Amino acid sequence: MKADIVTIFPDFFRGPLEYGITRRAQEMGLAEIKVHDLREFTHDRHRTVDDRPFGGGEGMVLKPEPLFECLESMGVAPREERLVRKVKQSVVLLSAQGQRFTQKVAAELALLDRIVLVCGRYEGVDERVADFLADRELSIGDYVLSGGEMAAAVIVEAVMRLLPGAVGNERSTQQESFTVDSKAVDSKAKDASGADSTCGSNGLLDYPHYTRPAEFRGIKVPEELMSGNHEEIRKWRRQRALEKTLRNRPDLLEGAVLSEEDKKFLTRIRRDGIGKDRG
Repeated sequence: MKADIVTIFPDFFRGPLEYGITRRAQEMGLAEIKVHDLREFTHDRHRTVDDRPFGGGEGMVLKPEPLFECLESMGVAPREERLVRKVKQSVVLLSAQGQRFTQKVAAELALLDRIVLVCGRYEGVDERVADFLADRELSIGDYVLSGGEMAAAVIVEAVMRLLPGAVGNERSTQQESFTVDSKAVDSKAKDASGADSTCGSNGLLDYPHYTRPAEFRGIKVPEELMSGNHEEIRKWRRQRALEKTLRNRPDLLEGAVLSEEDKKFLTRIRRDGIGKDRG
């Protein structure tokens, strides 16, 4: 995969791209990440990339000319071809007005051959960039940042770790929070609670994890995890994931893949209270 980042602060990415899975993906040849300085595509002595918006208002807005010229120099496929998926590329404008970035969106981007992340700055970007250059707008949350650089680093990390081979144990990426088992959703044949003790989240938050020592400052690891009984472990993990999701992100339950066992458990803990049911 190729990932291009367009920014007026290229030095920002010297840290985020040089550690962890992002670095590993590049070293393994799974990804090629390039950072492009938008100011190199200006034509005045001050290297101006912004201007005041028509109609007045506070703040400055990124101009369209440098952005269009930058992407044209990169040989990105035309927007029309990207929209109808004739090519596996996407130009993403990072904006507070964009669609919320989720694990599902990360998985979609990980299937592409190339993504271009355009970092907004100041009060925004000339709307012609969103309408005629980018094919999608993304936001990493319902809050406002000074620019899209932090968001670009987040998206790159989330996408790179989904590339085949980037994570040592690829199954681990299927057991994390927000990840839905597509096979379970499509076929409806697999029990949504998971087939073994390492059950996937299937749209829920991840289950709790414990490690050695088995007792720390009087706090013991749950007996179910020490039992060696895979069915007991699976059931415990699934129920704790359901509890945590109901407590912290109940909205996720609406789209989660739930078995009849899950539904009965949720009915009980809604009635009796979270944390009281450990059966």
